[in-house]
Amino acid sequence: MQSSSASHRPAIRAASARFVAVAILLAGLGAGCQSNTVPIPATPAQTSDGSYPSNNPADCLPAMTLVDQFGHPASLAALKGRLVLIDFIYADCASACPVLTARFARIARLLGPRLGRQITLVSVTIDPEHDHPARLLDYARTHDAAYPGWLFLTGRPADIDALLTIYKLKREREADGTITHVGLSFLIGPDGRQLRMYNAMEAPPAIVVADVDRALPPG
Repeated sequence: MQSSSASHRPAIRAASARFVAVAILLAGLGAGCQSNTVPIPATPAQTSDGSYPSNNPADCLPAMTLVDQFGHPASLAALKGRLVLIDFIYADCASACPVLTARFARIARLLGPRLGRQITLVSVTIDPEHDHPARLLDYARTHDAAYPGWLFLTGRPADIDALLTIYKLKREREADGTITHVGLSFLIGPDGRQLRMYNAMEAPPAIVVADVDRALPPG
């Protein structure tokens, strides 16, 4: 979906370097388990599959309304009552984000009919200044991610920042103005509390789906 303004996007984005975009530093996860904000306890240690127990007791599905890829209001609190698997991406990313989305797409296929009924996938943009709904819809369609039950969300930058704070993340750019990636994803329980967190570049989709199965009620 190329628009007349698309050719000017690199210049616009370079001019937007003063905005802070999301960062999570995964280099310390293997030793000491450090994020860029709050330390992740080293005990219990990271499993070899990139899966961690959560140490965040916050309500991660607050009373906040964002906008989905179809331009519809999306209440985070309304997602409670089922599981939610959430990550953070942006549409102009040509490196890590397509890999993260491909992993979520594999999870979506493994979930089958459970997706949308018992669990919702949520990908929140970390570049709300540019990722409007139509752009996220195009991203979903071109990255094999247009599944019912998978939301791509944007909103006011202040709301995105507030949501990231709940997840102990923040927005940053590199020195060259490119957005720093978020390498974590989170499994959220029906009450809005985190159940698991993942090194999203390492955790095999089958491991994530196994965690989903264990978290679902019997029957």
